[in-house]
Order: sequence, then structure tokens, then C-alpha cells
Amino acid sequence: MTHPSVHARTTPDKVAYRMAKSGDTLTYAKLDQRSNQAAHLLRSLGVQTGDHIALLMENSLTFMEICWAAQRSGIYYTAISRYLTADEIAYIVKDCGAKVMITTPKCAEVIAPLAAKGDASPVYFMTGQPQPGFRSWDDAVASQPVTPIVDESAGYDMLYSSGTTGHPKGIKRTVTEPSILAPNPFLRLLCEKMCGISADSIYLSPAPLYHAAPLRFNMMVGVLGGTSVIMENFDAEDYLRLGERHRVTHSQLVPTMFVRMLKLPDDVRQRYDISTLKGAVHAAAPCPPDVKAKMIAWWGPILIEYYAGSEGNGVTVSNSQEWLSHRGTVGRAVVGKIKILDESDNELPAGEIGTVYFADAPAFAYHNDPDKTKRAFNDKGGSTLGDVGYVDADGYLYLTDRKSYMIISGGVNIYPQETEDILITHPAVADVAVFGVPNEEMGEEVKAVVQPHDMTMAGKQLEADLIVFCRQHLSPIKCPKSVDFEAQLPRTPTGKLVKRHLRDRYWPKKA
Repeated sequence: MTHPSVHARTTPDKVAYRMAKSGDTLTYAKLDQRSNQAAHLLRSLGVQTGDHIALLMENSLTFMEICWAAQRSGIYYTAISRYLTADEIAYIVKDCGAKVMITTPKCAEVIAPLAAKGDASPVYFMTGQPQPGFRSWDDAVASQPVTPIVDESAGYDMLYSSGTTGHPKGIKRTVTEPSILAPNPFLRLLCEKMCGISADSIYLSPAPLYHAAPLRFNMMVGVLGGTSVIMENFDAEDYLRLGERHRVTHSQLVPTMFVRMLKLPDDVRQRYDISTLKGAVHAAAPCPPDVKAKMIAWWGPILIEYYAGSEGNGVTVSNSQEWLSHRGTVGRAVVGKIKILDESDNELPAGEIGTVYFADAPAFAYHNDPDKTKRAFNDKGGSTLGDVGYVDADGYLYLTDRKSYMIISGGVNIYPQETEDILITHPAVADVAVFGVPNEEMGEEVKAVVQPHDMTMAGKQLEADLIVFCRQHLSPIKCPKSVDFEAQLPRTPTGKLVKRHLRDRYWPKKA
């Protein structure tokens, strides 16, 4: 298996990564040098194999340099969403045990209070012009050797996925191959075998790099020797313009991006030639069938959908031809074997709905949460992400529900428990339920249904107050867009909230 360091020797001047707006580039030679320098710096700071670092950064070339430095140092790297609150970020930094935290001036406001505490660990760095409390990452890296460290070994990402307890959980992969030349085999299967990404590919990356798929796809393009064009922010027309300008061959998107591009005026959509696009991968959220059908009609049968989690415990894939003949499917298994099980772990026949498990697939663990890890596995070693669905007679998987009423808005996973835990602390709230409701552009949006202590207080003013209250504690994406009121929320005699009775009112009934 190749590695960016190999391409640095064979095609040193080839662009590995290019920023879409600024045009700044990082050649394979520079990537190799700078990732080596960063690796030396991390070692000088006492960051050893198996240790952790964290990043809070916007999309940038430095982001990729740091990830590749960790990858060749045996280090776990945790990329954190820029849109979390200071408390949410602090929790992740502490939970992952980061010894080094790297950020940028754009993220200074939210991270500065942590750096100001002056704790010995982590060490806080800032790219660009560092602010008080931060060391200069650029200066520190520049002083290091450009040769590899003597103890190179493979490092991995450890990204966080929120849980129903309200706290995000780090998904930690077991290191099975210490060589830096051994990338994620699932990604190679998807990128190279299924999508045809190669050294000749131009890959357009429109999403934030702190998400699992964008980060891992960009890493794999580097492994395969292609060129990634990284958008600083997604814009529907810019995406099409970049596709034409760079003669893009491959990309990975979320359904929300399809919706926004389809909403462009016809003359704008027809203005750009994106005929070089050979593969458009999508995942992260269910794609409405009508939206997907329109995209296939526009771009041709080049859409490739996959179903998987950051846990890496199984993968299904469906190309456009398969989807057209099995409308609504997320594909057949290419990693692991699909098992649809009932509540007693009995396997169900084709067409019957149950919990989706993957058998004969790699194990994973939730960092610092053995109970959550245990709950993800059954006695036979199969594992689940908690999704519900069925397989047809041909072995194609269809998802019919979300794990624990997880909300997926614009490809971002939002778990309602965390929002409920905040809203219930408001003096006017007696009970609360939070769930996703349909949103044409984002797929879903956050809805709260509140049982107030005094029903006469229900109305627009209390709705506004609750939304503001929530935004004081959580990132905006987790906060309700609207609040409805009920005199009594449905609960069982044991006190369990029957959320389905509320949620189903807002979703169209299935034919």
C-alpha cells in the first residue's frame, strides 16, 4: 500500500491538497516535510505512540498536515466541531486525554477560556498569529527536522459521536497494523474499488474536515496519490463552478447539498460543465428518494451511496443502477454480514423489520464507556449502531428508523437527550420531548414539545425564551427551531416517555 511519503519521492511536485477559495496548495513533497516536522514537534512535547492530540480548526492545509503528522507518529487525533460550545469542547479535550490542542484565531473566542486556565496539559497551540495563552504552532513546527521520526507507526483518528446520555463518545479503533503504509481497508474498498479513485483523480471536498467521512476521504486521496480540492465552506453554485474549473472526477457529499444544488435556477445549474465527474459518494443522512432520482437524472448514474458508522463495524454500498432497481435501499454489505434481529436476538427473514446488526466485522470500542461498548454487541459478537430496517430477498438493506430518535440535520447527527436535559432545567418547564421533524432543505430540524408548569404561559414569548435559553448552553444546531406546547406529555406508568406518539404527528404517514 502506498502512502503520501511514497508520492513525495515519486511525484514530489504534484499537488496533494488545494484550498478552493485561496488557491493555496500543498505538494506531496511539502506534505511529507511538514508532517515530519510536526511529528518531531509532538515527540519533543512528550506525545508518544498511543497518546492523543485534538484539533479545533476550520478547513485548511495545516489541518491535513497535522492529521498526517499524527498518522505517522502512532497518535490518535481528535478533530472537534467548530460549532460546539466551550463546555462541549472542554469535555471532549478532557475525555480524549489530549496532550496537545491545536486551534486557529477564528476559533479563539470559544477555546481561549480553556487555554487561560494554565493547566499543564494539554499544551495549547495556535496557527497563524497566536493570541495570549497560546504557543505558535507555525514557529514551533518550522524549527523541527524534515526527516521522519525514528519510531514511525500508524496513528488513527478518534472522532466523537454524541450519545443518548448527553455526552459525546470517542470511537476508538484497535490498532492491528503498526505500519504507516496500512490505511483503513474499508476506505480503500469504498474509495478505490467502488468509486474508482486513483492517482489520476481530482477529488472535491465540500464538507467540514472534522466530520469522519470528509476527513477520511481526504486522507485516502493522499494515500492513493490523487489531488483534493478542499472547499473552505460549501456553496451550491461554487461547488459546480469548482467542479468545472478543476475538472473534478470524484466527490463525497450529503443529501442537503443535493437539495441546495437542485434549488438553483435552471440556468445556473446548466451553466457549468461537470461532465468529468465519475463518482459522487453520499452518506451521513437518508437521501429522499425524489431528491436522489433528480440527481441521477441530472448527473447520470454516478451516485454511490453507503451506510456505515464511524465505528467501522460494517458497510453497505449501493450504486445508482442498484438503487434504481431497488429504490430506497442503502445497498448490500461489502464489510460484515447483515443480520436483522428481533428483541430476543433471533434472526428475522427477508422483509421483516428489526435491529440491524453486522456479523463477522471488526470490533470497536467507545472510549471510556465500556457499558456503551457492551450494549453495541450481542452474545454472538455481532454489533449494531442501533438502526432499524429490513433486507429484501436480494440482500439489499433498507433503513426504516433512526437509532434512539437521533436527528440528522444537514448530515450532522444530533441526539435529543442533551437538548432535553438543558430545557428541563428551565423554571417554566415541567416536561419536555425533543425530536426531529421534516425540513425540506436540511432533511430534519430540531423540534421541542414542552409541558409547561403553567399552561397559561404557553405561547410565542415562552417559545422564544426557551430557544434563547437553550442557545446559552448548547451549539445552535442542537437547539430547537420551534417549540410546541402540550398540557401532558405521553408517558407510561413506569415513567418512560413515549416519544413516538408525539413525533409521528409531524411526519407524513407512509403509504
